[in-house]
Amino acid sequence: MDDCIIIGAGPAGLTAAIYLARFHLSIRLFDCGSSRAALIPCTHNHAGYPDGIRGTDLLARMLAQAENYGAVREGVRVDAIEVDDDSFTVRLGDRRARARSVLLATGVVNNRPNMPDAIHDEALEAGLLRYCPICDGYEVTDKRVGIIGTGDHGMREALFLRGYTKDVTLIAPEGSHDLDPACEAALDDAGIVRVGGPCGDYAIEGDKLAFDTVEGRLSFDSIYPALGSVIRSELAVAAGARASEDGCLEVDSHQRTSIAGLFAAGDVVKGLDQISHAMGEAGVAATTIRNMLAEQRPLRR
Repeated sequence: MDDCIIIGAGPAGLTAAIYLARFHLSIRLFDCGSSRAALIPCTHNHAGYPDGIRGTDLLARMLAQAENYGAVREGVRVDAIEVDDDSFTVRLGDRRARARSVLLATGVVNNRPNMPDAIHDEALEAGLLRYCPICDGYEVTDKRVGIIGTGDHGMREALFLRGYTKDVTLIAPEGSHDLDPACEAALDDAGIVRVGGPCGDYAIEGDKLAFDTVEGRLSFDSIYPALGSVIRSELAVAAGARASEDGCLEVDSHQRTSIAGLFAAGDVVKGLDQISHAMGEAGVAATTIRNMLAEQRPLRR
């Protein structure tokens, strides 16, 4: 039986793996290879990389660091977490793995615009499509920016990006905008243009991303989808852990879920969806796991 099983090998899972391995604990890291961080062409706001770093390169460095201390990563999808009396069983197809504790670091999946994968990936790589204004709003300073979204969420993203450029357009993804008078007033005050949907026929045209709307074809230097995301908390919820209405796992200040011995860190928890924040939560979770295990049985060399 391992001391801890970590599910997910994004920034949170890998940070926890580094900590736990350096605590001389036996850990196992299960990951299906779909970390959202791997989609980042180059992050410029992660401290320590003044020239920026690709998401895949950051993950590779973190994994190599964890493996230096004995962490083992397996590329496999976890099907279920079962709570035993004083331990956990993790189901992976026909296999079973057991551990004294589990850390869930499965993150979220962005809801994408309805565009072909090839165009999506090319636009993302070129910076024509972006998902995190906190991460890379600086890169669209004084550029023409479109936000695909509506309602309160779309309004908030448009207003946030208005801090980087005055040329901001909010486009409804499907039909007419769903905006209450307060949202409309806030957008008007900021000088943000509103265009109805649906959006379609996406294409990269020169150095712009273009698509059709009810007001004709529009093109932008960068597009931000404000379409929400899916929180990958179903494993913990199925095991009985409490979650918010939108699916974020509820944790205390030490990243403990409502199930004793089950922890969560990163974007699967309510908070700031940032690499640095996920890493901080993972450090807290890993240290709490170590201390919990030491209370159950002394950890001595």
